[in-house]
Amino acid sequence: MCLTLLAVYLGRRRGVLGPERAREILGALLAVPNHVEQILEGEKVIEDLAGLFYKHSNFLYLGRGIHYPIALEGALKLKEISYIHAEGYPAGEMKHGPIALIDEKMPVLFLAPRDGVYEKVLSNMEEVKARGGIVIAVTDHADDRLKEKADHLVQVPRTDPLLSPILSTIPLQLFAYHVAVLKGTDVDQPRNLAKSVTVE
Repeated sequence: MCLTLLAVYLGRRRGVLGPERAREILGALLAVPNHVEQILEGEKVIEDLAGLFYKHSNFLYLGRGIHYPIALEGALKLKEISYIHAEGYPAGEMKHGPIALIDEKMPVLFLAPRDGVYEKVLSNMEEVKARGGIVIAVTDHADDRLKEKADHLVQVPRTDPLLSPILSTIPLQLFAYHVAVLKGTDVDQPRNLAKSVTVE
């Protein structure tokens, strides 16, 4: 959120961001705390999802565009605190490797906001379903096509596309937390981890 504020400030100062678009982004930023509350109020859905998947050994997280780093973050959190092997990957590159791993035992979590690459994400989901994979979708727009392709849905509030990664991150972190709790791992002190500032 701080970096978004900085980007808006610099965009206005450099004359590359118009006042109307700046107001849109700032208005969306102001609404983020309420959106986060809504996600937390629906935490039971995520906890129930964790109950279905905490015994799995592998997980694949896929996202496109600005949601690819969120896929990486989701996979990293699951690895760090639940010790389940998880891989984050750009959905557009799925056919160049991860697709070989997909079968009926492989849960695949998609970041699927309604944005410019939504149709392509739906196509990726079809590829996973065709191979028997389990599709979990984190989305801000659960239309009929998505409901048809996804086995499980987690919905976040709709926001400005630039800010949607902020909201999409929260269910992934909650999911990792609940999986870890169900597995009985120490969420507060994951094994073998060290703060990067203390290690050369």
